[in-house]
Amino acid sequence: MSFDGVFTYAVVNELQQALEGGRITKIHQPAVYELVLQIRSHGRNYKLLLSAHPSYARVHLTNETYDNPAEPPMFCMLLRKHLEGSIIEAIRQVDFDRIVIIETKGRDEIGDIHTKQLIAEIMGRHSNIILVDKETNTIIDSIKHLSPSVNRYRTVLPGHEYIAPPSHGKINPLEATEETVVKKIDFHAGKLADQLVATFSGISPLFAKEAVFRAGLANRATLPKSFVSLMDEVRAHRFAPAMYTNGEKEWFYVLPLAHLQAEAKPFATPSELLDRFYFGKAERDRVKQQAHDLERFIVNEKAKNEKKLVKLQQTLKEAKQAEQYRLYGELLTANLYAVERGMKEIEVVNYYDENGATITIPLDPQKSPSENAQNYFQKYQKAKNSLNIVQEQIERTNEEIAYFDTLLQQLETAAPKDVEEIREELIEQGYLRARATKQSKKQKQRAIELERYIASDGTEILVGKNNKQNDYLTNKLARKDEIWLHTKDIPGSHVVIRSKNPSEQTILEAANLAAYFSKARQSSSVPVDYTRIRYVKKPSGAKPGFVIYENEQTLYVTPDEELVRAMKQRQKERAAKQS
Repeated sequence: MSFDGVFTYAVVNELQQALEGGRITKIHQPAVYELVLQIRSHGRNYKLLLSAHPSYARVHLTNETYDNPAEPPMFCMLLRKHLEGSIIEAIRQVDFDRIVIIETKGRDEIGDIHTKQLIAEIMGRHSNIILVDKETNTIIDSIKHLSPSVNRYRTVLPGHEYIAPPSHGKINPLEATEETVVKKIDFHAGKLADQLVATFSGISPLFAKEAVFRAGLANRATLPKSFVSLMDEVRAHRFAPAMYTNGEKEWFYVLPLAHLQAEAKPFATPSELLDRFYFGKAERDRVKQQAHDLERFIVNEKAKNEKKLVKLQQTLKEAKQAEQYRLYGELLTANLYAVERGMKEIEVVNYYDENGATITIPLDPQKSPSENAQNYFQKYQKAKNSLNIVQEQIERTNEEIAYFDTLLQQLETAAPKDVEEIREELIEQGYLRARATKQSKKQKQRAIELERYIASDGTEILVGKNNKQNDYLTNKLARKDEIWLHTKDIPGSHVVIRSKNPSEQTILEAANLAAYFSKARQSSSVPVDYTRIRYVKKPSGAKPGFVIYENEQTLYVTPDEELVRAMKQRQKERAAKQS
C-alpha cells in the first residue's frame, strides 16, 4: 500500500511542525470511522483528519468540508469530554510503523491535569483509533472494539491495557546500514523486493521496488547503496509528494518512483496529496453505505418499469392488429356456411383485395363458426379501445424509467446531505413511506443548500445535486436573464451562472460542471445545452427536476476533475474571506 511507514514518517513530520503546541478546539465524527479535530496552532486554524476506514485509512491535515450528523456519535462525545481544550504536546510515530500517537495535556472537570494519547493505527481493515490514558496505559475507548474472541494477542475494549500491534521482529530501516542489508538479504534467493518488505518495518512494495529499480543490476554492491540512499532522503526529510497515474491505475508516495514509468503530479505537502487522492473516494463510500437501501429500491423500481414497458410494447403490437381482427371477423361472417367446428384454419377469398387474393384465417377448433367470428370482433374492439390507453401508459412508463435513471445518477454524485433530500423527494412522490421520527421532521424544515463554485473570472456558479435542489435553483432562485446549463439528453444537474453576460471561459467552466455532475462524467466530448432562465419551463404535473427549454445553444466539453476542484477551492477561499 502507498500509506506505509515512510509515508507515515513524512506525515508525522508535517504534523509536528504544524500542530505541536496547538489547542484542540472542536471534535467532529462525520462518519462511522472518521474523526476531524479542529486545532488552533501558531495563529492558524487546522483540521486534522483521522480515518480508520477499512479501505481509506489515513491521517493528515485537510481542507475539505465534511457534513456532520445531527447528533454526534458516542465516541465523538467521549473525545470531546477528554480532549477538547487540551494542548497537543507531541506527535510521534511508533517504530517506523503505521502508528501515530498524539499526546495531549488538559484539565478534567475538577481542574486536575490529565494526559491522554489518541492513537491512530493505519493498518487497512485492521485500522483503529484508540483513546488511552497515558499514566495508566488504559484504554478509555476506541472507534472499533476488539474482543478476546476475535484477537487472542490483544483486547481493544474500554478498561483494558493498551497493547500495540505486533512488530513481527522487523528492523527499523532508519537504523539500517549497507552492512545490515547485506547480512539480512539472500541475494541468491531472488525476489529481492519481497525480502526487503519482509525484513524492514514500514517498507511497502512501492518503496522496495524503487530501491531494486535504482540498484540497476541488483546485487550485494548496488542494492544496499540504493536502499540506504533512499533512507537518507527520508532521514533528511527530502520528500517529494506526488500522485502517479498510467491511465488505468493511481498511486501516491512521498519519494520519486521512477520504476512506475507513470505520469507524476507533484504536491507541496503529504496532506495536500492525500486530500487530492482521496477527493470524493471516501465520501462516495460513505454515501454508498448511507444510500444502499435507497439505491436498491430505485434499481428495483426501474427494473419493474422496464419489464412493464416490454409487456406494454407487446400489447401495443397486438393493438395495432385491430384492423386484421376486424377483417378476419367480417370474412368469417361472410363464409360461415363453409366453416365447421373442429377446423384449425380456413382459406377464404379476401373480397377487400382488388386482385381477389385468398387469406388464411386461424380458428379455435373448440368454438363454433359464429363463436370464432365473434371472438375476432371482440379482439378488434378491445384492441381498438386499448390503443390510446397503451400508448399513454408507455409514455408514462418511459417517464418513470427516465426519472429513476436520473435519481441513480444523482446518487452517484451525491453528498451525504443530498441523500436525505432524495429520500424526502421519494416520500413526497409517494414511492416511500415517511419515517415517523422527530429527526425526519427536523430534516423537512432544513433549508436547501446548493453547491457553489467560482469561475476563473470570479463569477459564481450554482449547481443542483438532486431534483429538490434543481427545482429550487431553476424555478425559484435564478433570475430570468441568468444562464442555465444542462447536459443534452443525459441525466444530470441543473447549473446556473449568476451573470447575465458571462464570458465564454465562464460558460465553458460551467458546462464542465454540468458534464461532471451528469451520467456522462467518465465520457469525453459531452454535449451541454445552455440558454437563459426565461426560456426554461417546468410543465404542469411534471416530475421533480424535469423541465423543457428552447433557444438553446450546444457546446461540447470533457469533464475535468481538476477544473472542478479549482473552482471549489476558489469558493472556499472566498467564503473564508467573507467570514
